[in-house]
Amino acid sequence: MKKIFPQGDGNAAAAGSKALPRRQGAQPCVTQMNRTGFLCHDRRSCIPASRVCDGIHTCAHGEDEEEALCRDMPQSFPGFLVAHCGDPASWIYSDQKCDGINNCGDCSDELSPVTVCPPCGPGWWRCPSTVFKYCSCIPRSLCRDHVQHCSDWSDEYSCPGP
Repeated sequence: MKKIFPQGDGNAAAAGSKALPRRQGAQPCVTQMNRTGFLCHDRRSCIPASRVCDGIHTCAHGEDEEEALCRDMPQSFPGFLVAHCGDPASWIYSDQKCDGINNCGDCSDELSPVTVCPPCGPGWWRCPSTVFKYCSCIPRSLCRDHVQHCSDWSDEYSCPGP
């Protein structure tokens, strides 16, 4: 049985979750990809934070697109759905933090002092990236492809590849 905790991913809703005690308002959960999620009113479906107010009714009853929740993003969001960037005027969905992608545009969602992310995962290579899409890790699929993606060229000479 999958328990629901404050946190959550980017895939479909998680079924078979254990419901937490009933509280008012939006509730956090952890998606199957271990990312911050939004708990639907059925108390079993956990959708990724980035699927809230995206114009698509992902929860069975459409609570992820309710006007009160979506009217003034991100101010109308509960705090667990929002992560702030280095620029205080910029924000991202909380499930986009520490995902390896430069969602904030200044890498503040991937690097300290704004964010403390775990080291690169098994499918990633740590290096000073030259690719603006990434920050301090690139996908190993970019290693040894005869194209420089790391400023130190380690993706071509040191990285073992995928």
